Amino acid sequence: MDRLDAMQVLLAVVDAGSLSAASRNLNIPLPNVSRRVAELEQRLGTTLLIRTHRNIQLTDAGKDYVDGIRQLLDQIEHVERRASGEYTVPRGELRLTTSIEFGRLIVLPLLMPFLEEYPDVTIDVVSVDGALPLIEDHLDVAVRIGQLADSSLVAVKIGEVRPLTCASPAYLERRGRPDRPADLPLHDGALFGKLNEGWWKYRLDGNIVEAKPQPRLRGNTAAASITAALGGIGITRALDFQVADHLRSGALVRILEAYEVDPFPVHLVYVGQGLIPLKLRVFLDWITPRLRERLKELRDLP
Repeated sequence: MDRLDAMQVLLAVVDAGSLSAASRNLNIPLPNVSRRVAELEQRLGTTLLIRTHRNIQLTDAGKDYVDGIRQLLDQIEHVERRASGEYTVPRGELRLTTSIEFGRLIVLPLLMPFLEEYPDVTIDVVSVDGALPLIEDHLDVAVRIGQLADSSLVAVKIGEVRPLTCASPAYLERRGRPDRPADLPLHDGALFGKLNEGWWKYRLDGNIVEAKPQPRLRGNTAAASITAALGGIGITRALDFQVADHLRSGALVRILEAYEVDPFPVHLVYVGQGLIPLKLRVFLDWITPRLRERLKELRDLP
């Protein structure tokens, strides 16, 4: 039995939540996954996992063992990085996570010149609308929008983004322009899922009020609702970077500007414990001022 390989398989099972999910993630047959976990348990003389028809649960011994091998594998990765020169020259794979639209519109265009300047660095971009755990998912850095939870991670504020209420000129000409949040229920809306529902908040006489139009179209992405608003379907609400080009071109028009709530902070977040690989340090030094400049440009939207 390759103990190190078996440990990695066990972690994959725990992180995936089941043997079958780990099998798919690792792209190895399910019987091989089950056998490697069983071999570990046989070697240790104890049960690590309680298997059910739906998921797995760690025993107390399993919890202690998994915590220990996480630390061990992190140390091995650290040693390998030192040996490969990651702490002396910028090289290797850098794993970055960001929200889908912020990554597509803001981050990705900036990565091209960085990769040209640092040819020995590769970047794995994980775009997802949610906060992935950096350590558990082996991520180097994250772009986070919104208030941060308390943690041991290092956070560097790079700017702010604002939720804006917009509509096409054709819609406003046809249906009129709402003058206050209370007018929104009389209008059609282009919304996107649950993510957008909490954004229809406004500041009125020092208080936060919530009002939104009647959903004429609801999608599961911001891009869908923005496309509908561009087509005159109804009023939408999106973050400034998502509609910046449309506002500049006049395809969309801001409304209810006097009632907007405070902007959301944007941070770069990374693990600051121990030595920081040079690939991460040069990336942070390179990307931070450029992201700040891009976000600063959004303040002057029409």
